[in-house]
Amino acid sequence: MEVIKLKTAALDRLTDTEFFEFCQDHRDLRIERDATHQITIMPPASSETGATNSQLNRLLGNWNEETGLGIVFDSSAGFTLPTGAMLSPDASWVARARWDALSPDDRRGFARICPDFVVELLSPSDRLTDTMRKMEHWLEAGARLGWLLVPASESAYIFEAGQPVRPLVGFDQVLRAEPVLPGFALELSRLRPR
Repeated sequence: MEVIKLKTAALDRLTDTEFFEFCQDHRDLRIERDATHQITIMPPASSETGATNSQLNRLLGNWNEETGLGIVFDSSAGFTLPTGAMLSPDASWVARARWDALSPDDRRGFARICPDFVVELLSPSDRLTDTMRKMEHWLEAGARLGWLLVPASESAYIFEAGQPVRPLVGFDQVLRAEPVLPGFALELSRLRPR
């Protein structure tokens, strides 16, 4: 299944609330919207990617359960960025103080906040160049740290605010999220397909 991109005047005029309702009406689809209001409908993740994503979220959630420093989100959570884009990372984390500062109404929609930490997994249906650009959007919107993980080639790209992208090859390594997530380290070998 291919990615579908929609751009019409009617969709351009959707308010954030109407876009949220549109997504709720089509909750079986994976939908994002960029800063120009182009809507992208993505195919479901492969089973293998879903299993890897579940493992990643579990590890991040375990760390957060121990520290209590923030809130962890899975790939079904959408965030409205200052640009007006609504994106959904595969895994993300927001510092507790920033999350607590949001109104209850904002938390129930696509929260108007950029996560402090985002992770994207490149699945077989994703294009590396598109996902690299998405990671740049996260940093431009205020993410402090982002990881783009490519299990198929056992490679990763580390995105940090104010720093050049750092490629990493080999899943026999450990990614550390200091200082954004104190003490969180990901043994990449745990993300290898089983």
